[in-house]
Amino acid sequence: METISRQNKPQQQLIGAHMSAAGGVHKAVERAEAAGATALQVFTRNQRQWNAPPLEEHDAELFTAAVRRWGGYPVSSHASYLINPAADTPEGAERSVALMADELQRAGRLGIEMVVVHPGAHKGQGEAAGAALAAARLDEALERCGSPAVMVLLENTAGQGTMLGASFAGLAAVIEASRMPERYGICLDTAHAFGAGYDLRDAALYDAAIRELDVCAGLDRLRLVHANDSLTGLGSRRDRHTHIGQGELGEAAFRLLMRDERLHHVPKVLETPKGKGPEEDMMNMAVLRRLACP
Repeated sequence: METISRQNKPQQQLIGAHMSAAGGVHKAVERAEAAGATALQVFTRNQRQWNAPPLEEHDAELFTAAVRRWGGYPVSSHASYLINPAADTPEGAERSVALMADELQRAGRLGIEMVVVHPGAHKGQGEAAGAALAAARLDEALERCGSPAVMVLLENTAGQGTMLGASFAGLAAVIEASRMPERYGICLDTAHAFGAGYDLRDAALYDAAIRELDVCAGLDRLRLVHANDSLTGLGSRRDRHTHIGQGELGEAAFRLLMRDERLHHVPKVLETPKGKGPEEDMMNMAVLRRLACP
């Protein structure tokens, strides 16, 4: 399946949300369009189960047609939370590789270019060993999937337990250990970064964080931002999202993010609380657009 992209790149920033795929994955595109989003993240299968029905060709066709009607805006998928690329047992490793390969294969069939995944937990093996294992397992999934156009986006974490990727250097370590680093990018989650100790509220500290990301991995690898406020404080090592401007990050951090010309082209996707309709997503997207204006 060929990837879907816009013919003419828009001048405005691409802002969207993770949308439900209830009723079919193409419904997520329809929900994004109805909310006025210009970027989208989806689950292409049940994210909390190891096994899922195969993706039917009809469903893939409905999805790609819906994306074209919407305007070909960027779409990412988020891999299952069950995947632990740094698993410390052969059984856990094989299950994670198989599931990640399925995620990548589904993305390829849907024309999705980016699959976001958490780098995993090292379970006491140490960060260096965990990074090497994560790279080896993700490489294997990339080899199995048969979708050469799809990129793995490593998402930074808040550093809970033995989770890898709380630092930008930790993300870079996985990429450096890979045999195919060109297939890897980065997804920056603002709430996770804050929980891991990156203070994005102050201009100088925000700039230092982005410069650190650039030095460690290169800003050219940054393909997606998860724009989430945090219910918990700086360095809390906890992952709790809330509405933009209503958490510990506050509007100051998102004003810096939205006015950062280095990241102007990077899609910003919300993973903030939802209600029954699109109102919460529309509210949060409106806040981001407002903060982008000088």
